[in-house]
Parts: sequence; structure tokens; C-alpha cells
Amino acid sequence: MRAGVNALTATFVVGVLAGLVLTPDGRAWLRHPTLMLGDKAAASAPPAPTIPAAPVAAVAPALPAVTPLSVRAAQGPLRIGVFGDSMADGLYAGLYRDLQNTPNVTVSKFSQVSTGLSRYDYVDIQAKTRGQLDAEPVDVAVMLFGTNDAQGIEMDGQVHPFGSDGWKIAYAKRVDDLVALLRSRDVVVYWVGLPRMKRDTFEARMALINGVVEARMKALGVPYIETRALTSNGDGGYEAYLPTDSGRRTLMRANDGIHMSMAGYLRLSAPVSARLKRDAGLDRPVAQAAAPAA
Repeated sequence: MRAGVNALTATFVVGVLAGLVLTPDGRAWLRHPTLMLGDKAAASAPPAPTIPAAPVAAVAPALPAVTPLSVRAAQGPLRIGVFGDSMADGLYAGLYRDLQNTPNVTVSKFSQVSTGLSRYDYVDIQAKTRGQLDAEPVDVAVMLFGTNDAQGIEMDGQVHPFGSDGWKIAYAKRVDDLVALLRSRDVVVYWVGLPRMKRDTFEARMALINGVVEARMKALGVPYIETRALTSNGDGGYEAYLPTDSGRRTLMRANDGIHMSMAGYLRLSAPVSARLKRDAGLDRPVAQAAAPAA
């Protein structure tokens, strides 16, 4: 009997070790093991301290100039693509509703759930985006990534734990590479920041990602549209119900404290669509043709 139990235990341990070896986070854990079995759930643990965003090198790669949106809009239909994860799915729905009645503007969804910029061993976003642009060119790319990115990044054979200086450098490079790909296709890029999150530990991780991305957008000269303040209450905290412009309190968040309700996604998309209209000159009144003389 004891021999059978020992055999089962050995099989279990081998399976666990094999699973760890197959993922970047697992390999990082093997280098610096921490308690796994029998540990308390994260919900019962004290909030982790906010990880300060260490400065990321501000040197920007040379990017080609792109055709201004106002010129594109004057030449023909303006094709807008929304790229990102499940949060971007909702942003797409909001933008589509905001812009559906705007003449000569189309909004297409290129986002995919459970993707991000950390795990290119799962979905290589750089390669995926290249293929998407080959199949369906766009004029504008609206980007929203990050909710799946609080994981280690493997680069050049080394796993960089989330939040480490190496991780910030690796993540910044992936952001830079993605923007460079889009700009090489004459695509105007807008990057949307992540909203306020409910759980403090997750909020700290998303704030770190926002910090890295915002710094890169500033270095690259790409518009960064911040949404954290827009999705926080008057004290800067999380609240599922927030007042609209009319003052009516409306449910803005999904039950998971991460995603938004439809009203919440419209709250996210409003500043994005306003910026796109302004840059494309679509917010200006259409000149009325003069009536012919009698």
C-alpha cells in the first residue's frame, strides 16, 4: 500500500515540475521557489505594496512619419482598428457605437481575449498584428493591453519576474516594437491606459503597467489616453457606480472588478472618439453650400 502511495506522489511531483518548466513564470519560480502548496488564498493575504515604476530608458527608436488623420479623412474612408485583450473588446463596442453615424469612418475589432504583451510563447502579438495588417490594413490603431500582463517575460533565454527592472525593459521593448510595426505601415497609433481596478494588489500591478506604457508613449510621441481618473470616484478609489454627466449614478463595472459594463465602456471610449474626431477634423461643423441666386 505504502509503495503505491509513494508511486502516486512521485508521479504528481514529476507532473508539477514538468508544468513549471513549460512556462516562463514556472521557470522563474524554480529559480526562486516560494510556498505553493497549502499557501493562503491571495484574497486573505495583506495587500502587496505598490511597486514603484523604475525609470525606463527614454531613448526612442527612430519611427517613420505617418500621414496626419486630417489628410486621411479628406482623402477617403478612415479605417480604425482596435487592438488588445478582452478589455479592448469592450472598448471596440464603445467606439463602434460612438462613431457608427460618422460618415466615412469604420471601426473594426482586432482584439483577442486572454492575450497580452508578456506571454509571446502563448500568442505572439507582434506576429499576430503583422498578419492582421497584411489581411486588413487600417489607418488608425487604438491599443489597449495589460490586464493579462502581470506575468514574467522571457527574453533572450532569461525570465524577468513581473515588476523587476528587467521586466520593465523587456515590456517597454515589446511596446516599442509594436508601435514601430504599426508606424511602418503608416498607421496612426493611440494607446489607451488601463482603468482603475477594484482589488488593491491588482490595481498596483496595472498602475505599474500604465506607468511603463505612458513613459514609452511620451518617448515615442504617441498619444496616451489616461482612463484611471475617469473610472475612479471623487477620492480616487474604486466604485462600481459612478455619476454620469447628468449626475445619475450608473453601474460602470462588471462583477469581477476588472472589466466594465456597457455604460463603463462608453465612458472609456468617449475621450478616445473625441480625440479621433478632433485629430481627423471630424468635429468641425460641415460648411453649408450657398443657395443659388434667385
